[in-house]
Amino acid sequence: MNPDAVVHNLPIPLPALLLYSIVGAVLLVYLPYGLVAFGRFQVGYDARAPRTMFDKLPAYAQRATWAHQNGFESLTIYVPAALMAYVTHVDSSLAAIAAIGYLGARLLYPLGYVANLPILRSLAYAIGVTGIVVLFALSLQRAAAI
Repeated sequence: MNPDAVVHNLPIPLPALLLYSIVGAVLLVYLPYGLVAFGRFQVGYDARAPRTMFDKLPAYAQRATWAHQNGFESLTIYVPAALMAYVTHVDSSLAAIAAIGYLGARLLYPLGYVANLPILRSLAYAIGVTGIVVLFALSLQRAAAI
């Protein structure tokens, strides 16, 4: 399959995909938080001091907390990359693959973290970072051509 065919076969235009990917990335930040809430429920949530409970949480809930925090860290880099691609009118199948790949990676990352599967977590992290780098590179390339 021709990689350029990816953009032409998308159900939505690439600019819309980039914007939807930002919304998806924001939602994925909260994916592991349900497990954090469940862990808090298990140990008896104390609304007067919610941050002091961390050491009492089960190990899976602690890992879910770290995955949730990492989601915010990743989001602060992905959003500018996707917006740069949007603003510079990047029209590349590689951009679509990078955005979709990033979302897939951010879906797998907390699963690997919570399940304590460091190889899955590391692979998902690498794929996500690669997607970000690709979007930045394509945006800068496009901006230089304008």
